[in-house]
Amino acid sequence: MILTTTPNVEGRSITAYLGIVTGEAIMGANLFRDLFAGIRDIVGGRAAAYEKELRKARETALEEIRAAALSLGADAVVGVDIDYEVLGQKNGMLMVSVSGTAVRLG
Repeated sequence: MILTTTPNVEGRSITAYLGIVTGEAIMGANLFRDLFAGIRDIVGGRAAAYEKELRKARETALEEIRAAALSLGADAVVGVDIDYEVLGQKNGMLMVSVSGTAVRLG
């Protein structure tokens, strides 16, 4: 399954547009990891716990659009857009949403 942010797949023609597919992942960050990440940010280090959560959420959302596209008989998803959002000040939930257009290639 090809996933691309471009509107087409170079060297391949789109023979059918099968519809928009979406994937979402909401991940919670642990209080102790949040505290450690805040301390690391203050001293100039990287917040590895957040980076790990972001990566996991993004991979989950991308796997959802891949599965949705496969269920439609698609060969690829074009125009993939990835958005990140923090939900709630107190809960520290992270949402990653992904969307694109499922297509069949010639």
